[in-house]
Amino acid sequence: MEETCTPKLILASTSPRRRELLASLQLPFEVVPSHADESVQAGWSPDKIVETLALRKAGAVARTIREQHDNTLIIGSDTIVVLNDEVLGKPVDKADAARMITLLQGRTHRVFTGVACIHTGTGEQRVGFRETAVTMKPLDTEAIAAYVETGEPADKAGAYAIQGLGATLIEGIQGCYFNVVGLPISLLSDMLSGFGIRVLRP
Repeated sequence: MEETCTPKLILASTSPRRRELLASLQLPFEVVPSHADESVQAGWSPDKIVETLALRKAGAVARTIREQHDNTLIIGSDTIVVLNDEVLGKPVDKADAARMITLLQGRTHRVFTGVACIHTGTGEQRVGFRETAVTMKPLDTEAIAAYVETGEPADKAGAYAIQGLGATLIEGIQGCYFNVVGLPISLLSDMLSGFGIRVLRP
């Protein structure tokens, strides 16, 4: 009976990093791309940005599959990098990636990731976020150019991947590492528990 009532999981993201992190929980899930609008209003706080976009992404997928799946939990997530009050999204090209890394090098910035869960049957929603402080090493222009040429910064918020070669740029972090990768596992597991899905189960 417990297995029958357990919601099916859908990740509303095509990010390979989020897919790998969710897979680490050893729960079956499917991936459905979310094509939600990611525009936000000027002046929004970082936590409001990531929570709103995570909920919007999950909601977009929930609306498309609700009629077919009445016991499904949709997971949406969004990550941004913030230096002082500037939000650094994904770079538009190599020059933009170099600009972002130049801004971040030798300084501490913050990474925010929002997570949202929506149950298609009940409409229940849960949303939250995590914040991690990341300090990047001082870098010279040659190192920055070499990293940009690897292609790794192309689709990453803040133009670096802490789980890849970008790890060589990082001096230290305060907070959840997985939050920087793109999906705070501890937060998500707590949210799943609220829907009757226990990661650590007998």
